[in-house]
Amino acid sequence: MATGSQSPGSEGAEDKLPSRRQSEANKKLKYISLAILVIQNASLILSIRYVRTLPGDRFFATSAVVMAEVLKVFTCLLLILFQRRGNVKEFVVLLFDSIVVQYWDTLKLAIPSLIYTLQNNLQYVAISNLPAATFQVTYQLKILTTALFSVLMLRKSLSRVQWVSLLLLFAGVAIVQVEQDGSKQKEAIGSSANQNYAKGLVAVVVSCLSSGFAGVYFEKILKGSSASVWLRNVQLGIFGTVLGLLGLWWNDGAAIAEKGFLFGYTPMVWGVIFNQAFGGLLVAVVVKYADNILKGFATSFSIIVSTVMSIYLFGFHVDLLFTVGAGLVIGAVYMYSLPKAAAPSSSTRSSLSSSNPSNRAGDSETDEFLPKTSEKEKGS
Repeated sequence: MATGSQSPGSEGAEDKLPSRRQSEANKKLKYISLAILVIQNASLILSIRYVRTLPGDRFFATSAVVMAEVLKVFTCLLLILFQRRGNVKEFVVLLFDSIVVQYWDTLKLAIPSLIYTLQNNLQYVAISNLPAATFQVTYQLKILTTALFSVLMLRKSLSRVQWVSLLLLFAGVAIVQVEQDGSKQKEAIGSSANQNYAKGLVAVVVSCLSSGFAGVYFEKILKGSSASVWLRNVQLGIFGTVLGLLGLWWNDGAAIAEKGFLFGYTPMVWGVIFNQAFGGLLVAVVVKYADNILKGFATSFSIIVSTVMSIYLFGFHVDLLFTVGAGLVIGAVYMYSLPKAAAPSSSTRSSLSSSNPSNRAGDSETDEFLPKTSEKEKGS
């Protein structure tokens, strides 16, 4: 009898122990995710700015964009092969069926691929002509453009807090631009060789517009498909490589024919390319452990990191107006990521998760990372 009466208690204690360990592990993973998101966000901007402002031979940005696309496609192909458990025949059949047989589905990705290629090239133009901190703050306008395109194309609804945060975001970016217009930064940039503030500003604004549209369009495509995100990245990368090569030929064809595709490549340049190629894929995996609040906090913190590092690396000057503008942007990014006030019931939550394309896109990015049965990726 005594043994029987103690049994449920001991079982309960044993059940609580794994759950406590699980929660501690999840908390650690959240902090690791936060660190990875911050490092990836800040390091890409700072490293591009660094390699584009170094004296000496400057590499061709168009060739770096193409190389990043090639590496991304190669990595995604390896991940798909890993999902197929190394079965080469299944792997080839899947690719042929998804890319060639279902060619119309593949062609749908030509538009976002074109825009992403344009966006990647514009990022190099913008960062080459703007201080890293200014670019990082201004580039948050992509949140505004993505939100507006989501409302227009996906009929999403935004909360009042989100609308207020978008207004604060716009105000913060405007203040930073006013500050830059009247500060010594513009004079310093204008006096530097091959740097033009207006050109950089136009590039980052167009990049934000293209980022918002391409992101929402890609989300709309993912909504009606069961194909894995890795397969979608292969399709995007194929178009991206071809379109990138066309852009390379149009913009730098003669110079590359004379100097070579890898002209100006240093270990630091390769580091930038690997960061650009693998950073996004790494974030797609990490996002599994990071909720919207954490992602918003990571973006905000990366702005602070970029600003502080810019002071030491590039002699960036921070004054009151920049601090106010950047503070508004950081607050707006965090506010926009906050959950809506009314918490839905479990039944409503399940219906929302099945109908909300952003949730589904996020799930597919992480769930499809691990090896699955062949049925998961068949239909596209």
